[in-house]
Amino acid sequence: MTATVRLDDSLEKKLNNLSKTLNKKKSDVIREAIEFYSNSIQDNKKSRIKNAVEKTKEIDKKEYLNLEGTISDTI
Repeated sequence: MTATVRLDDSLEKKLNNLSKTLNKKKSDVIREAIEFYSNSIQDNKKSRIKNAVEKTKEIDKKEYLNLEGTISDTI
């Protein structure tokens, strides 16, 4: 697939500098940037899900302990 991207002067200079510094084609730099950005978003999603699961486990554990305490009181 071929894609056309319009860059302002600042981004064009950055892309040119990166391309020269890394000794890579501009298209390779762009592909790697998209891959990096995509991975970053996925990692962020996974981290948020993991945190939500841990928070839920903590709440469930507290509820379980409260329930166990209540059951023990009546026996």
